[in-house]
Amino acid sequence: MNKEYIVLSRQDAVARNNSPYVNLKIANLEGVENICVFDVPKSAGPKVGQLVTFITIRDYQGKKSASNMDMVVGNFPVEQHPLYQLVPRPVKKEVWDATIERLVSFCKDEVLKGFIEQQAEVLFPQYSKYPAATSVHHAFPGGLLNHTWQMLHLLEGVYPVYPYPNELKVERVIIGILFHDWGKICEYNAEGEKMENGFLLGHIYMSANYLNNLLRDLGIDKRETNFIVHCVLAHHGQLEFGSPVLPCIPEAQLINYLDNISAKADIFSTTGNMEKAFALGTNVVKG
Repeated sequence: MNKEYIVLSRQDAVARNNSPYVNLKIANLEGVENICVFDVPKSAGPKVGQLVTFITIRDYQGKKSASNMDMVVGNFPVEQHPLYQLVPRPVKKEVWDATIERLVSFCKDEVLKGFIEQQAEVLFPQYSKYPAATSVHHAFPGGLLNHTWQMLHLLEGVYPVYPYPNELKVERVIIGILFHDWGKICEYNAEGEKMENGFLLGHIYMSANYLNNLLRDLGIDKRETNFIVHCVLAHHGQLEFGSPVLPCIPEAQLINYLDNISAKADIFSTTGNMEKAFALGTNVVKG
């Protein structure tokens, strides 16, 4: 076989007999594959963005697997390598800056406008290192940046045509997007492994608490702070999806919709043809 692939995502797990294994999403120019590789400890095997070659891949009723002995781990490819572009990369700073510049042009509150510009500079290098999830969407280093930017970029187009613009305070939406997943830099490490605070606190609480403190220190009045923090608390949209509260202002509802568009578009993009996408509840068919 000896086909070369690039790793799109990696999930570590342990079997019932305490044997470690990894679930890899791999790709080459022929398409995307999911493969379970046995006897691979956390400290070994390929990382996201690394090349890997398989001597043998077993296929049992559509489920593909291999052993550690069947896998040869290669290097991280340079830009000229034909597989390099298959792995999503963090958006460039000039792209991020252009979106922030466009959005602050909509703002009327000078204090919040300055806060947005300042925090956009602070958050860019932080978000460039972390994934937005372990597997569901934007599960690669810098995925948190891309997910956040996609939501902001969508807002660039949506806000000018929003049906009731006078009932929407765009500053709340921008800040809510910037911080809705901030807690993921505490929930995961840069390799996408869940950390202790991810289990103890969760990213929604950590995001809301951090933002609440920033706005308090900025001198924003308590009611306005509550409106903005609500956008973070409600961004999952439904209680069964982990949202502690339901969206009860238009800014929060809009953030929930933009979050879903970005996440689900990424799932469609990174799921192979005829592959089951559990987050969508269906199989993806490529056209």
